[in-house]
Amino acid sequence: MNDSPSRPDISRFRASIIVSALFVFALWIVKALEMISGNPYYKFGLLPRNLKGAKGIFLAPLIHSDFNHLINNSISIYILLVALVYFYKDLWYKIFFQSWLLSGIMVWIGARQNYHIGCSGLVYALASFIFFSGVFRKNTNLMAVSLLVVFIYGGMIWGVLPIFHKISWEYHLFGGITGMVLSLVYRKEGPLPQKWEWTESSEDDNADEDFYWNDDVKDSGKSEV
Repeated sequence: MNDSPSRPDISRFRASIIVSALFVFALWIVKALEMISGNPYYKFGLLPRNLKGAKGIFLAPLIHSDFNHLINNSISIYILLVALVYFYKDLWYKIFFQSWLLSGIMVWIGARQNYHIGCSGLVYALASFIFFSGVFRKNTNLMAVSLLVVFIYGGMIWGVLPIFHKISWEYHLFGGITGMVLSLVYRKEGPLPQKWEWTESSEDDNADEDFYWNDDVKDSGKSEV
């Protein structure tokens, strides 16, 4: 198997780095504006089954409670976005925004009535999509990227269970479900199955987070993801 990248591959890799860096930069800009304003942004987060809280479907992934929360999510989302843009050059923006919206909508419908913030729901969605896409398309590179994120992020499997009350496990769970569903939807698109020299030709040709209580909303707080 020839692993040397072609010119289009190098160009695409550069594009994936730029896109990922811009998104992470946007997360840090939002945090900087919050610090400068002196007002916490968690109320722009997602508040389930509340019309005003529906804006969080669009805004919640941009908001983080502290720098530790932001740093952890920045590393993971950067790696996943690089992989997504590189391997799915014609589809990445659809997968990215569909993951963003669908996971947010599910949280708004079915999660606890707390403020949910942070982009780890998106991290779970992309990690799930890339992993299962790798399984369906027999592409070990995709699976390896997701396993790397699991290693860096730590405890991703436990994050979908209601173990830690102050963590939005719902965002994690719905993000993971969203990614798996999208991997099925796009199972016939994206990177081809890998071709190895020893495979048969027939196979080759066919890949601690804070929790804020809000007096304005009954039994509502802030879950960061």
